[in-house]
Amino acid sequence: MLSVELHVHSSLSYDGRDPVEFILEQASAVGLDAIAITDHDEIAASLEAVERAPNYGLVGIPGMEISSKAGHVLGFGISEAVPPGLSYKSTLEAIREQGGIAVVPHPFQESRHGVMARVSRADLAQADAIEVYNSRLLTGRANRQAERFARARNLPMTAGSDAHIGEMVGQAVTRVDTDDRSADGILEAIADGRTTIEGKRTPWHISFRQAAGGVKRRIKGGVFQLFR
Repeated sequence: MLSVELHVHSSLSYDGRDPVEFILEQASAVGLDAIAITDHDEIAASLEAVERAPNYGLVGIPGMEISSKAGHVLGFGISEAVPPGLSYKSTLEAIREQGGIAVVPHPFQESRHGVMARVSRADLAQADAIEVYNSRLLTGRANRQAERFARARNLPMTAGSDAHIGEMVGQAVTRVDTDDRSADGILEAIADGRTTIEGKRTPWHISFRQAAGGVKRRIKGGVFQLFR
């Protein structure tokens, strides 16, 4: 079983703080086998991490968090950025056209752009996997809803820390049942549903600090949205 972190933001995200090097150092320190940096509508840091990950004993998985019209979608196994603003279905198609897989994070939390506010359950079920444990949810309700949804439809399940500061990398991990220590092998196993979920909630004061830091960086950059 490989220990994989599938939801991390670097300083390239409007609300992230740390550079790729720090994130990889943290991932190695907490004993992860693989990591995907999933910046908002950006892929450069993720591709950098893929190149540098072997120096830290890690497998780097390329990915990003895409702002579809319906909400956020994680795309893994892609080499080019999927543009924001596409429909939910077009976003899934764009990921798959690159040979990647589409995972829907925090689908039941509207305040964080979960897609369930704008798509049907049948549409949600078209994803390749559902993130059923996100460490940055302040209550467990939305996580439980996501897990019930995925189990009822026999959909593959993932977890992610949704870390916006390096210290929180590894708070939630996806255990992937594969002997193939490559990005392709890990993603194939995830799509096959060969996963188990482990995680713990990000402490409230750290979640607040991450959010506050993101607001400051958005204001500094001239972006005044409280939530994106």
